[in-house]
Amino acid sequence: MLGTIISSQEAIALEEKFGAHNYHPLPVVLSKGEGVFLWDVDGKRYYDFLSAYSAVNQGHCHPRILQALFDQAKELTLTSRAFYNDKLGVAEKYVCELFCYEKALFMNSGAEANETAIKLARKWGYTRKGIPDNKAIIVAVRQNFHGRTTGVISASSESSAREGFGPFLPGFEIVDYDDVQVLERALAHPHVCALWIEPIQGEAGVYVPAEGYLRRAADICRKNNVLLMVDEIQTGIARTGKNLACDYENVRPDILILGKALSGGVFPISLVLANDDIMLVIKPGEHGSTFGGNPLAAVVCMEALAVVKDEKLAENAYRLGFIFRDRMTELMKRTHLITKVRGKGLLNAIVINDSPESGTAWNICLALAKRGLLAKPTHGNIIRLAPPLVITEDQIHECCDIIEHCILSYSK
Repeated sequence: MLGTIISSQEAIALEEKFGAHNYHPLPVVLSKGEGVFLWDVDGKRYYDFLSAYSAVNQGHCHPRILQALFDQAKELTLTSRAFYNDKLGVAEKYVCELFCYEKALFMNSGAEANETAIKLARKWGYTRKGIPDNKAIIVAVRQNFHGRTTGVISASSESSAREGFGPFLPGFEIVDYDDVQVLERALAHPHVCALWIEPIQGEAGVYVPAEGYLRRAADICRKNNVLLMVDEIQTGIARTGKNLACDYENVRPDILILGKALSGGVFPISLVLANDDIMLVIKPGEHGSTFGGNPLAAVVCMEALAVVKDEKLAENAYRLGFIFRDRMTELMKRTHLITKVRGKGLLNAIVINDSPESGTAWNICLALAKRGLLAKPTHGNIIRLAPPLVITEDQIHECCDIIEHCILSYSK
């Protein structure tokens, strides 16, 4: 059959020869997924502890989501927004009522949704706040990750995201994360239209800010007539043990940005939510996407969100997150190799006691893979550990046993 891969070595060699070298994957070639498990081309089974960066919160190939995809694919997949379709309005109503907003704008990738939010915030700043033309400022924070488009990386502090890709978009001020005092100063500037923030910095290594930080940020935004623009692409859709990570502090963003698990990993879908006074500053022809809001995405999104609710995945993530962190904290007491355990729900990380350049975290992930658990380092010495939210308590303990064995073996 055309496109059949015979071996792992062949698959890796093909990507190396014909693909762009913009990723550094673990040397595992996957061919099947179901629930919390992945299988490689040789038939070996693994626990997935990355969840496609939280895109498969509902588990791999969830049958309900796949059925919705198949059923709609047989009817209509794409019309573009040149016409209405019979599914988009239904989906917009569904997500608006679920997340308590007045308007929804569907896009495709998370980076697209963040670019959309930037445009919304700036247009609001000019038309509602009265900021002079081309003077709007969006305040972002260090170690953020919102995507890799040129607009998004203009607000990044990471050298790997920026080096060789300038010149960058003006209009961003970057301040320290988890620092209320710097927000007080930065947001007081009359040209600031928005604060752009993640409630937990996932790509930075699951950095959880101090309790109350997000609430104070929201209060400072309100005091200064600044929009709170929250990127919940990785933290949202039950990952942290709540429907949104913002829910821990009862914060409702002015602009909410979602993606990844909106489709359960079967289709690229992202979403920006806001009320009328913000969303309606963009007029016809000022923003759009050929695929954004297509009927296939609309149906898949609704089913993926319904699965999260029906299967109580937020509750499962909340409960099992404590069990997981307790196990990792106990492990930390037995080895010098782990210096920190942090996270919420089933978005967690362990910090390895070595330099980012040492390769220790990478080697631990290779050892984990050999024992049937897939994870990957971020920032060199941090291992993010985030399984699909359908995982059971028995499975969590089995995975903790694997992690414990690999860490303690490596310590010797």
